[in-house]
Amino acid sequence: MIRISMAGAGALLLDAANGAFSDATQQRIWATARLMGAQPSVIQAVPGVNNLLVTFDVNDIDPPVVERTLLETWDRTTPETTPSRDIEIPVTYGGDFGEDLALVSHFAGLSIDQTIALHTSGRYSVAAIGAMPGFAYLTGLDPRLAIPRRDTPRLKVEQGAVCIGGGHAGVMPCTSPSGWHILGRTDLALFDAFRSEPCLLRLGDTVRFVRVP
Repeated sequence: MIRISMAGAGALLLDAANGAFSDATQQRIWATARLMGAQPSVIQAVPGVNNLLVTFDVNDIDPPVVERTLLETWDRTTPETTPSRDIEIPVTYGGDFGEDLALVSHFAGLSIDQTIALHTSGRYSVAAIGAMPGFAYLTGLDPRLAIPRRDTPRLKVEQGAVCIGGGHAGVMPCTSPSGWHILGRTDLALFDAFRSEPCLLRLGDTVRFVRVP
């Protein structure tokens, strides 16, 4: 069951979440985004985690028309895989670079080394890119590490922070506020406006975290 609601005057949000995250639903989101993005009335179709935001110009088309098109498009799409690359992200865990590692370890009932081993053993997938340029929502986090986000976000989390929040993992592409828990840091640049492809990660990529001294 999907839900479609207005998200401002010129946007619709399709919410397909139904309990736990679903890879098949996410792949269907990608397919729907591709088809909706090709519609002349649509400005953007942005995949989220089991949801899709579609923006349009209300001066050119009425919202009910876009909603009908979105629903019809969803009904005729099937899960769509995307070309996947394997990306390794080197991480320095703990110490000054991972101030929440001990907290997460306590939450999971594991030692520091066990927590790091669990984080690095995961096979993560890029489900969506958003929140800030180059920020990838990574699925595949072991449920034992699925600690709720902080009640009060930090006002400044440094670029390169390797973090987890809820059931997702991620890496900060720039310095920004965040309520996610910090495990370590990487020197790998997730976003660089001067690269031919600014975002390092693409939808569907597989990510592995590798511990470095």
